[in-house]
Amino acid sequence: MQQHDVSRPILDASPRQQLAAAFRWMARLDMHEATANHCSLALDERRFLINPLGHHFSELRASDLLEVDRHGQAPADIDPTAWAIHGAMHRQGEHIGCILHSHAPYATALSCLESPHLPPVEQNSMRFFERLYVDQGFDGMGLADEAERLGGLANRASVLLLGNHGVVTTGADVAEAFDRLYYFERACRTYLIARGSGLPLKPVSDTVARKTAAQWDDYMAEGAAQQHFAALLRILDRDAPDYRH
Repeated sequence: MQQHDVSRPILDASPRQQLAAAFRWMARLDMHEATANHCSLALDERRFLINPLGHHFSELRASDLLEVDRHGQAPADIDPTAWAIHGAMHRQGEHIGCILHSHAPYATALSCLESPHLPPVEQNSMRFFERLYVDQGFDGMGLADEAERLGGLANRASVLLLGNHGVVTTGADVAEAFDRLYYFERACRTYLIARGSGLPLKPVSDTVARKTAAQWDDYMAEGAAQQHFAALLRILDRDAPDYRH
């Protein structure tokens, strides 16, 4: 698993607390669905943390998260699709620390279109230009062969738009994966609102989109995701500090 760059802000929270905070913010931002969807964080080459069966994202605490072996047997207290998808992705993904899977409304709506691609219509969408993998091979819920197929996509890109399904973002840590999910959902929202106006869209040229994406890369290399997540931790510490327990 990749290590933090020493130039980036150090987050004042344990890995468990960071993942619990991501769940809380996904609930606050409507990136959740009943007690479904799942997120995980690798602890080492074998073990990862994941949310237990039947818990709403808004109630999850650090102590609720389960530690499992990616090469072990499916635990009874984890959603079957959570174990299948995340186990496959952690086994097959290279240098992936955190995996966030969500049926966030705008990303999922985009995944339902005949051409589920995100054109470079504004600055946030340009962040993902040539950095997004669109999967159109949906073959049922994420179990057995379908989960292993999804696991094989883990190295394609750090944002996977799963056709007819939802979205997966990955990162070396929780902050990176969460920041990608946050900005991707906002980019999808802006695009679909603009598209829904019925007025002609005006995407920028590939040259400008490519330039802007590279500028985003430079911006993120300075620790923007960690700064973003540090701010989210401060808000939770003020409003809902039980996530740390």
